[in-house]
Amino acid sequence: MPGGIFRVCLVVITAIVNHPLLFPRENGTVPENTEEVIRKMKEREESLRLAQLRLEQEIAEQEARQKTLEKAAEVMEESKEKKVRWDMWTALSMVVFLLIELWRQDFQEGNWQDTGGDEDDMAVLGKAFKGVTFPDKAVLASFYEKRILGTTGDMARMREMVEGFADDLLEALRSVCNRDADMEVEDCMGVGSMYENWRVRKPFVCDLIVPFAPPEPYCFRSQTWCSDDSFSPDRQGYGTIKVCRADEDVTGCICDKTKLGEDMLCLLHSKTNATRPSSEMEDLLCFKNTQYLDADQVMKWFQIAVTKAWNRISHKYEFDLCFSLLDSPGALKIKFRSGKSIAFNLTPVVQYENSDVYFISHFPRSGLAADLPSSIHWFLTFAVYERRFIQLVSKTLPVNACHISCLQILSFLHGKQCSLTGPSGLTNYHLKTVMLHLLHACSSQDWAPEKLEARLQDMLKFLEKCLHEKKLYHFFIGNGKVPAELGLPVAFQRAEPLNLFRPFVLHRDVYRKTVDTFHEMLRNTSALINEYTVHIPFAHTNGIHKESL
Repeated sequence: MPGGIFRVCLVVITAIVNHPLLFPRENGTVPENTEEVIRKMKEREESLRLAQLRLEQEIAEQEARQKTLEKAAEVMEESKEKKVRWDMWTALSMVVFLLIELWRQDFQEGNWQDTGGDEDDMAVLGKAFKGVTFPDKAVLASFYEKRILGTTGDMARMREMVEGFADDLLEALRSVCNRDADMEVEDCMGVGSMYENWRVRKPFVCDLIVPFAPPEPYCFRSQTWCSDDSFSPDRQGYGTIKVCRADEDVTGCICDKTKLGEDMLCLLHSKTNATRPSSEMEDLLCFKNTQYLDADQVMKWFQIAVTKAWNRISHKYEFDLCFSLLDSPGALKIKFRSGKSIAFNLTPVVQYENSDVYFISHFPRSGLAADLPSSIHWFLTFAVYERRFIQLVSKTLPVNACHISCLQILSFLHGKQCSLTGPSGLTNYHLKTVMLHLLHACSSQDWAPEKLEARLQDMLKFLEKCLHEKKLYHFFIGNGKVPAELGLPVAFQRAEPLNLFRPFVLHRDVYRKTVDTFHEMLRNTSALINEYTVHIPFAHTNGIHKESL
């Protein structure tokens, strides 16, 4: 029985242990869980694959955008580089162009005086000479001897008479002036064609300049266009003159430029040295309310002083003296009882520093020059240096050199042509400047008397070139090759060259008239010269040619 109970208990225990609710069998759920896991894994794999596709698509889009941005950046960089390269080449081209232009101008400015000595240049020039019959040496020599040479003695006698009378007149002027208040007048000097012996056309007119200075304690302080950038291009060749006290600081005190206030006092300038009243400056011939010397005021004072001086000495002479031209304040005329007259110009000037350059109150200008906006601008004349240069060079030339003869013939031809066709923009001063350039460029032997014809043609060709280029430079201004023995101030040699033909650029009608007159003069050269030439037999002419050959 215990064995039976034991077996029953064993069966019950076994049944309880094997009941599915108490101990479910793992093998029974495995198939179901595996399928679910597989399904979930497939779903997860699918979601991961979709996520990977989206990520790859986003990465591809991002890479595409990055490539687009990089490409755009490269395009912009290339365009910038191209622009930089273009700007660099443009700037480089402009620099090269400017350098070439500056070199061309420097070359012209440095060699303008050498043009006359270059035969190749002369061959290129002279287009206006085609078809023009030019007088030979024999005709020119006869013309010069008959028409021009005989006037030399008349000029010498006239110069002597005018200089003697001018000295007497100026001495009387000093006696009638107040030494403490009026300007101090110095001795006169002769300048221009009459004193350089190349004047050919009558009436002969002597040009005399009279330096003057202010009374003590005043002095003149000048300023030129080449030392002050405020001068406009149309005022090149001019300057201003300031009237100052001799003890006055050139730069001026700061009290003149700054308001010090009522309770402040300048220790350098007391009330006694205060700014001079306007009336006192006008007494010193200054422009109204300024310290600048007025050319019109100077000429009025000078005319009044000359009139007083003549009234004092008129009883000594058997002629009358009067002012001849209203537009030329210094033009005087001596009238003899016989009806003859002698004209001369007596013009006050101011010395530039300690040189022989002078500020001239009134300078005879051609129709090209415009009126100055103010009478405080004075023209600078180098007439004394021009006369001195001609005298210096003449010492090195052969006997009876033809430089003066060339200038006289050219001046005669131009004057005769202007009397036929009317005035032109060319003046005798332009012709004289041409001669000065060629004098400096050609060798001494080139001016031998037998080379008159060749040098005259050189002057005409040089003038034609200058007219064509509208450039004729002042001989002294900007010319660093001026002989040092002349003593010309260095400031003018270092200045920019002054183009005397600059007005032709602004006045095209006058330029065209001038060129036409010049060409007409060339065509009429033989006729104008033959009109005043003694007839020369043909055999004699041929003999002269054979001798020259």
